[in-house]
Amino acid sequence: MEELVRGFGLVEGPVWDPQRGLFFSDVHGGGVYLLKPDDSTEVVFPHRKGIGGMCLHADGGLVVSGRNIAFKGFDGLNETHVLLDRNPEQDNVGYNDLTADAAGRIYAGSLGSAVFDEGIAPKSGNLHLIDLDGSIQVVATDVRLTNGLAFSPDASTLYHSDSRRQCVFCYSVDADGTLGEREVFATTQTGVPDGLVVSEDGAVWVALAGGSGVGVYEPDGSLRQEVTIPVPMCTSVCFGGDDLRDLYIVSGSDGSDGDREGGIYRCRSDVAGLPVPTARVTIH
Repeated sequence: MEELVRGFGLVEGPVWDPQRGLFFSDVHGGGVYLLKPDDSTEVVFPHRKGIGGMCLHADGGLVVSGRNIAFKGFDGLNETHVLLDRNPEQDNVGYNDLTADAAGRIYAGSLGSAVFDEGIAPKSGNLHLIDLDGSIQVVATDVRLTNGLAFSPDASTLYHSDSRRQCVFCYSVDADGTLGEREVFATTQTGVPDGLVVSEDGAVWVALAGGSGVGVYEPDGSLRQEVTIPVPMCTSVCFGGDDLRDLYIVSGSDGSDGDREGGIYRCRSDVAGLPVPTARVTIH
């Protein structure tokens, strides 16, 4: 296990781009960064805080979460195009993780209440689908704390972490992007399920926040193995490299000495990851 960078508040949303490298966010410190092939980092989008999930967009930029779901292009203009806004009056204060399907539609989980405000009783959020024409619908409800999202190799199943339930759920996926009934895929024991990805053999790799690593679950939900890092707050995971066998694990500062201890770790995997699809939602 190789430590690549350290010095961030809460690293989240890792996205592999074969042409550029690994994009990631700092939820607390703000900004989107790029870990380049030489393992140096640069700022891509400054300032914006709360980005818990990202994916590439076909128009040349990133779809990011936070106070809304928005597109930010790589054209240097730093403009934000909102695709899905929050609605606090309807218990929607923002968004956490997101992903895209093979068609380019976006799935994004909303937050019913602020995650880091301990003085507020937690409220559940929903799972939203942004279709290619920009239309929006709720495809799942009663998500206590939405986190990682990823599809099975045949795209027939969507996996979704609900951190407060300490559970990864799965849904069958219909042709129009809507979802079937929620079922329990796996319940974590050594940490809280956070970000997740799927490998080409159908295994689900789940970041275990507070559990110092990643739990690897077989397609039947049984635990295959755990991959550990030397800090407790493992927040998300991503496959990268030319062969998608580089496993990137990102972390936060909780449980470490200081509030700028979040970083990125890398090791080699025996199995390749699935490439995460690119979003193709219309940008108005």
